[in-house]
Amino acid sequence: MVPRLLIDSADIPGGGALRLYQRGAEFSIMLGGNELMNSRLSGSEEALATLAIDRTVGRAAPHILIGGLGMGFTLRAALAVLDAGAQVTVAELVPAVIAWAQGPMAAVFGGCLEDARVRLLEQDVAMLIGDARGMYDAILLDVDNGPDGLTRTANNRLYGAAGLAAARAALAPGGVLAIWSAAPDAKFARRLDEAGLAVEEVVVKARGGRGARHVIWLATRR
Repeated sequence: MVPRLLIDSADIPGGGALRLYQRGAEFSIMLGGNELMNSRLSGSEEALATLAIDRTVGRAAPHILIGGLGMGFTLRAALAVLDAGAQVTVAELVPAVIAWAQGPMAAVFGGCLEDARVRLLEQDVAMLIGDARGMYDAILLDVDNGPDGLTRTANNRLYGAAGLAAARAALAPGGVLAIWSAAPDAKFARRLDEAGLAVEEVVVKARGGRGARHVIWLATRR
């Protein structure tokens, strides 16, 4: 059996630590006992991009904001369907995650960080959202396991009334806020509606046709 090796660990601002493991060609990122992502399971992270961008078809030079670099699955899927005039801004708070993408996991990323359409920022996505007005055609959030601050408590502000109002203001008219979750949350779906967003909840599989079921909320600015 191929052993699982601890490659690195990194503190999260506000507390907690991420750990990067490798088993053969497979990578996983853990927070405590929770596996946040695995390089074999990319289906729902890819769907986060494709489902949202499908709803921006026809927009000239769309600007997409991705919250959370992860293993790059959402970014790569976005680049695959966007045209040459698009811009993708990626906000990643933890410097080590960027270092892992450029180092031990470079093969997983497949050179997508060098794409001319990509701007990678070491920054809190909530700050970018709060500073924007009508800037983004789509905002894709995959910074927790759902609409609560699992990774860091401060992320809760993304999912409350004020955070959703800020996201709505940051979207262009008809823009889409897409949020990945490991499980359904009826109360959160209601909060999206109350924030002036038309809500669609899509269930997807972690491996495309197989695997665990995850949820993606697609909330369009009315």
